Amino acid sequence: MNQSTITVSNQQEAYDLFFHNYPDIVNIAEMCEMLGGISNKSAYKLLHENKISHFRIGRTYKIPKINILLYLNLFTFNFEHPHFNALSH
Repeated sequence: MNQSTITVSNQQEAYDLFFHNYPDIVNIAEMCEMLGGISNKSAYKLLHENKISHFRIGRTYKIPKINILLYLNLFTFNFEHPHFNALSH
């Protein structure tokens, strides 16, 4: 087993432990709770500044849980682009 396999395995275990009560894709209210009870205004600011990658369906923001963990620096991935939005907005 090589080092990258070990890292991915540990990251999967960590992903399963962190915020296990939340779905894989959260809404604004859930994101606020996950970030320690921040205000909606602060949450929208993080999204508008693209500090947390997200996508929109209509007027509803959807935030993949992994992107919140990445924002909190709980995971390290080497991506060429820091933000990868599913839909442009």
